[in-house]
Amino acid sequence: MSKVTISLNGRPFTIGCEDGQQAYLKELAGHLDTHVRDLAEKVGQIGELRLLLMASLIVADEMREAQGRAEALESQLLDAKGLTSQAEARRRTDRARAAEILTRAAARLETLAETDGAEA
Repeated sequence: MSKVTISLNGRPFTIGCEDGQQAYLKELAGHLDTHVRDLAEKVGQIGELRLLLMASLIVADEMREAQGRAEALESQLLDAKGLTSQAEARRRTDRARAAEILTRAAARLETLAETDGAEA
Protein backbone atom coordinates (compact mmCIF):
# COMPACT_ATOMS: atom_id res chain seq x y z
CA MET A 1 0.00 0.00 0.00
CA SER A 2 1.23 3.47 -0.90
CA LYS A 3 0.59 6.88 0.54
CA VAL A 4 -0.16 10.06 -1.34
CA THR A 5 -0.51 13.63 -0.18
CA ILE A 6 -3.40 15.61 -1.61
CA SER A 7 -4.44 19.19 -0.97
CA LEU A 8 -7.94 20.42 -0.25
CA ASN A 9 -8.54 24.11 0.29
CA GLY A 10 -4.83 24.61 0.83
CA ARG A 11 -4.52 21.90 3.50
CA PRO A 12 -2.43 18.82 2.85
CA PHE A 13 -3.83 15.37 3.64
CA THR A 14 -1.85 12.14 3.44
CA ILE A 15 -3.94 9.10 2.64
CA GLY A 16 -3.28 5.49 1.76
CA CYS A 17 -4.03 4.03 -1.63
CA GLU A 18 -3.30 1.04 -3.85
CA ASP A 19 0.10 1.01 -5.54
CA GLY A 20 -0.11 2.76 -8.88
CA GLN A 21 -3.23 4.76 -7.97
CA GLN A 22 -1.43 7.85 -6.68
CA ALA A 23 -1.83 9.94 -9.84
CA TYR A 24 -5.50 9.00 -10.21
CA LEU A 25 -6.20 9.85 -6.58
CA LYS A 26 -4.45 13.22 -6.98
CA GLU A 27 -6.59 13.87 -10.08
CA LEU A 28 -9.80 13.11 -8.17
CA ALA A 29 -8.69 15.26 -5.23
CA GLY A 30 -7.82 18.06 -7.65
CA HIS A 31 -11.33 17.95 -9.07
CA LEU A 32 -12.84 18.11 -5.58
CA ASP A 33 -10.43 20.86 -4.55
CA THR A 34 -11.47 22.96 -7.55
CA HIS A 35 -15.05 22.86 -6.30
CA VAL A 36 -14.00 23.56 -2.70
CA ARG A 37 -11.97 26.59 -3.77
CA ASP A 38 -14.75 27.89 -6.04
CA LEU A 39 -17.23 27.59 -3.19
CA ALA A 40 -14.85 29.26 -0.74
CA GLU A 41 -14.55 32.21 -3.15
CA LYS A 42 -18.34 32.46 -3.48
CA VAL A 43 -19.49 31.88 0.09
CA GLY A 44 -16.32 32.47 2.08
CA GLN A 45 -14.51 30.16 4.48
CA ILE A 46 -17.58 28.68 6.16
CA GLY A 47 -15.68 25.75 7.61
CA GLU A 48 -13.95 22.83 5.95
CA LEU A 49 -16.70 20.37 6.71
CA ARG A 50 -19.39 22.51 5.08
CA LEU A 51 -17.19 23.32 2.10
CA LEU A 52 -16.38 19.64 1.62
CA LEU A 53 -20.04 18.69 2.00
CA MET A 54 -21.15 21.26 -0.56
CA ALA A 55 -18.35 20.30 -2.97
CA SER A 56 -19.20 16.61 -2.52
CA LEU A 57 -22.84 17.33 -3.38
CA ILE A 58 -21.72 19.16 -6.53
CA VAL A 59 -19.51 16.21 -7.51
CA ALA A 60 -22.39 13.79 -6.78
CA ASP A 61 -24.64 15.93 -8.99
CA GLU A 62 -22.04 15.83 -11.78
CA MET A 63 -21.89 12.07 -11.42
CA ARG A 64 -25.68 11.75 -11.57
CA GLU A 65 -25.81 13.92 -14.70
CA ALA A 66 -23.02 11.85 -16.29
CA GLN A 67 -24.91 8.65 -15.48
CA GLY A 68 -28.02 10.10 -17.11
CA ARG A 69 -26.05 11.02 -20.23
CA ALA A 70 -24.46 7.55 -20.28
CA GLU A 71 -27.87 5.89 -20.03
CA ALA A 72 -29.22 8.09 -22.83
CA LEU A 73 -26.20 7.21 -25.00
CA GLU A 74 -26.64 3.51 -24.24
CA SER A 75 -30.27 3.77 -25.29
CA GLN A 76 -29.27 5.54 -28.51
CA LEU A 77 -26.67 2.86 -29.13
CA LEU A 78 -29.25 0.10 -28.68
CA ASP A 79 -31.59 1.94 -31.06
CA ALA A 80 -28.76 2.30 -33.60
CA LYS A 81 -27.91 -1.39 -33.26
CA GLY A 82 -31.57 -2.22 -33.84
CA LEU A 83 -31.63 -0.04 -36.96
CA THR A 84 -28.41 -1.67 -38.13
CA SER A 85 -29.93 -5.12 -37.61
CA GLN A 86 -33.02 -4.08 -39.54
CA ALA A 87 -30.88 -2.67 -42.35
CA GLU A 88 -28.81 -5.86 -42.43
CA ALA A 89 -31.98 -7.96 -42.64
CA ARG A 90 -33.27 -5.77 -45.50
CA ARG A 91 -29.91 -6.07 -47.26
CA ARG A 92 -30.02 -9.88 -47.00
CA THR A 93 -33.61 -9.91 -48.27
CA ASP A 94 -32.73 -7.57 -51.14
CA ARG A 95 -29.72 -9.70 -52.10
CA ALA A 96 -31.84 -12.85 -52.07
CA ARG A 97 -34.50 -11.12 -54.18
CA ALA A 98 -31.85 -9.86 -56.63
CA ALA A 99 -30.33 -13.34 -56.88
CA GLU A 100 -33.77 -14.79 -57.59
CA ILE A 101 -34.45 -12.18 -60.31
CA LEU A 102 -31.05 -12.84 -61.89
CA THR A 103 -31.65 -16.59 -61.81
CA ARG A 104 -35.03 -16.16 -63.53
CA ALA A 105 -33.52 -13.78 -66.08
CA ALA A 106 -30.72 -16.26 -66.80
CA ALA A 107 -33.27 -19.06 -67.24
CA ARG A 108 -35.30 -16.93 -69.66
CA LEU A 109 -32.17 -16.05 -71.61
CA GLU A 110 -31.27 -19.74 -71.83
CA THR A 111 -34.79 -20.51 -73.07
CA LEU A 112 -34.54 -17.75 -75.67
CA ALA A 113 -31.12 -18.98 -76.75
CA GLU A 114 -32.44 -22.53 -77.12
CA THR A 115 -35.43 -21.24 -79.11
CA ASP A 116 -33.16 -19.21 -81.43
CA GLY A 117 -30.82 -22.21 -81.79
CA ALA A 118 -33.74 -24.50 -82.73
CA GLU A 119 -34.99 -22.07 -85.39
CA ALA A 120 -31.60 -21.76 -87.07
